[in-house]
Amino acid sequence: MAGRSQIALHFGFGRCWRAPTGAHPAGGQTLPKPKEDAIVLEGTVTESLPNAMFRVELENGHYVLAHISGKMRMHYIRILPGDRVQVEVTPYDLQRGRITYRYK
Repeated sequence: MAGRSQIALHFGFGRCWRAPTGAHPAGGQTLPKPKEDAIVLEGTVTESLPNAMFRVELENGHYVLAHISGKMRMHYIRILPGDRVQVEVTPYDLQRGRITYRYK
């Protein structure tokens, strides 16, 4: 008979279900990736459209079709025609954008 110190029971395959300690930088936090060349503009909401879309007139006179960003939806920030907003526009499509901030 073997003593207790000599018996080794091994259940499973021995793999840890967590990621290795070196997988995440600086204490396990993931770093936010920067937005790709977003152009930040200001404008006024002129029209409310279906599916949380809005027509925004920019300060330079152009119109942009914009939707609400995810954080604004998450915090139930309401946008009405006449509100001053900040819009992010990508250089790939200058006619569409994302509303990221509503000025008070």
